[in-house]
Amino acid sequence: MSKLFDSRLADIIRKPLITEKATNSLEINRYTFEVDHRAAKPQIKAAIEVLFNVKVIGINTMNPPRRTRRVGKFSGKRSQVKKAIVRLAEGDKIQLFPES
Repeated sequence: MSKLFDSRLADIIRKPLITEKATNSLEINRYTFEVDHRAAKPQIKAAIEVLFNVKVIGINTMNPPRRTRRVGKFSGKRSQVKKAIVRLAEGDKIQLFPES
């Protein structure tokens, strides 16, 4: 396992992804996060379990290619993202939306 994130697990998880598909998968206890593209599955699992105090059953990751962005005559690349779909144990929840 890489030593890159061992001391700072909170840097692995960037933000939760709130899309229609991700919101529908909340019903079956699956949460989608944007994570650092260098993070491996064991590191993502450790970060989720420590930060949210839950038990992770499985993780699926997607690492799509970087997208190019064009503004006028200038062309560049967007930051690279990696998506992780995390399946939690029965009875565990992550509070993404605060209660009002």
